[in-house]
Amino acid sequence: MLASSSQKACVIGAGPNGLAAAIVLAQAGLQVDVFEAEPQAGGAARTLELTLPGFHHDFGSAIHPMAAGSPFFSTLPLQRYGLEWIHSPAPLAHPFDDGTAVLLERKFNDADAALGQDGPAWRSLLEPFAVRWPALMRNILRPLAAMPRDPWLLARFAMNALPSADFVARRRFRTPRAQALFAGLAAHSFLALDQPISASFGMVMGASAHAVGWPIPRGGSQAITDALGGYLQSLGGRIHTSSRVGNLRQLPQSDVTICDLTPRQLLAVAGERFTASYRKQLSQYRYGPGVFKVDYAMSGPVPWKAAECLRAATVHVGGSMDEIAASEYAMAHGRICARPFVLLAQPTLFDPARAPQGKHIAWAYCHVPNGSEFNMLDALEDQIERFAPGFRDCVLARRVFSPAALENMDENLVGGDISGGAMDARQFLFRPTWRQYRTSASDLYLCSSSTPPGGSVHGMCGYNAATLALRRLRANGIR
Repeated sequence: MLASSSQKACVIGAGPNGLAAAIVLAQAGLQVDVFEAEPQAGGAARTLELTLPGFHHDFGSAIHPMAAGSPFFSTLPLQRYGLEWIHSPAPLAHPFDDGTAVLLERKFNDADAALGQDGPAWRSLLEPFAVRWPALMRNILRPLAAMPRDPWLLARFAMNALPSADFVARRRFRTPRAQALFAGLAAHSFLALDQPISASFGMVMGASAHAVGWPIPRGGSQAITDALGGYLQSLGGRIHTSSRVGNLRQLPQSDVTICDLTPRQLLAVAGERFTASYRKQLSQYRYGPGVFKVDYAMSGPVPWKAAECLRAATVHVGGSMDEIAASEYAMAHGRICARPFVLLAQPTLFDPARAPQGKHIAWAYCHVPNGSEFNMLDALEDQIERFAPGFRDCVLARRVFSPAALENMDENLVGGDISGGAMDARQFLFRPTWRQYRTSASDLYLCSSSTPPGGSVHGMCGYNAATLALRRLRANGIR
C-alpha cells in the first residue's frame, strides 16, 4: 500500500545505494529529499575529467557486472534515462609472461575452448549459477535475516563459496592458467586467497561474466548515477548537491531518514541519537584494505604483448596464481607487495567518445593496507610494463589517488576502503552490527555498502534498507 503523500523522507548521500533507497521510498509515495555533500551526485560512481580536458575518467567503479545483474536495477526503466551498456567481446583478459593471455569468454562453449583441459571443470563449477543468475542474486543479495527463496541453490553455491579460493582453485583446476584466472576473480574479495569465503567472489564474478557480462556504461559510470537520479526526479524526488550534512538537525523534519554512510560518518552526524551500546558497536566496526589508484590519459591503447587483451574491457595483471596469492596475502597482513595484483580497465577501446579522437584512457588500481601512505606508482606501472612493454611511453598524463586522496574525494572510502568494511567471515554476517540496516533510533536507517550485501554498484543495500523502513512505517500506522 502506498504511503500518504504527506509523509516525508530524507536520504543522506547520492551514491547508488542512497539513490536506490530514495527511489524505493518515492515509489511508495513519500516525498523524498536526497542530500549530497559533493557538487556531483554518484559517490564512487562518478565520471570526471581527472587528467586532461576531454578525458573522462571513472573516479571509482568502472566495470559493472553487478549493476547489470542487479535484481532492483533490472526493475527500473534506466534505459529511458540514458543508461546504455557496452559489452566488450570478452569480459576479462589475464596475460602471462610468455606473451599469451587467457580470456574469460562470455559463452561457455568459447570458455571451454579457451581453458583447454580445464574447460569442463570451469563449466561444471559456474554454469549452474550462471543459468540461474536472477535466482542466485535474489538469494545472496537479500537481507541476511530474510529466508532464502531457493535454499537448495543457495546451499549448492555455499559448498564452493565458503572455502578459500586457494582450496577451490587447486581442487577444481589442473592448469596454471585456469587457476590464475580464478585467483584474479577471487582477489576482488580483498581477502587473502587462503581465507574462508574468498572463493565466493571468484564464484560470483565468474558466474556474472557468463550470465550478464562485465559491461561498461556508455559515457562512464556517471551514466548509472544520472539514470537513477533522472528516474527519482520523475517520481518527484529531489537531489540537493553541495549539501553536506554535518548533523541530522540540519535536515528538514521527516518521518524516516536513510543514510548512505559508513559507521564512522554515521556516528559523526547522528551519534547523539543513538544508545551508548550502539555507538560502541559502530565505533568498533573494522574497515578493510584500501586501494592505490591511477587514472591515465594515453596517446594510444595499452600495448599488450598478448594482443587478445584488446578484446576485453578489464585486464587482470598479476601473473600466476601464486603471485596473486602472495600479493593479497601481503595486503591482508598489512604489508606492501613489490609485485602487486593490478586491476586495469580500458574503456575507450569500446567507448571512444570518452577521450579525444585517437586517444585513450586507462584506470588501474592495486590493493594496499588501509590508509597506506606508501607510493605504489612504480610497482603498479612495473607490473603493467611487464605485460605491456612501452606502456609508460603512451602516458600523456596521470592522476594518482592514494588511499587518503580517495577518502578526500569520497568520505565513505575510509582509508581507501572501497568495500565499505572488512569482508572477512567474522564481520561478513553482521555488518555493521546485528541490526544491519536499522539503528537504535527508530526513524533512522543505514544503507551504505557497510550493510549487506556489501560493496559493488548494485543498489541492493539501499533497496533492502528502504524496504525495511517502509515495512516498519506501515506497521506503525503510516499508510
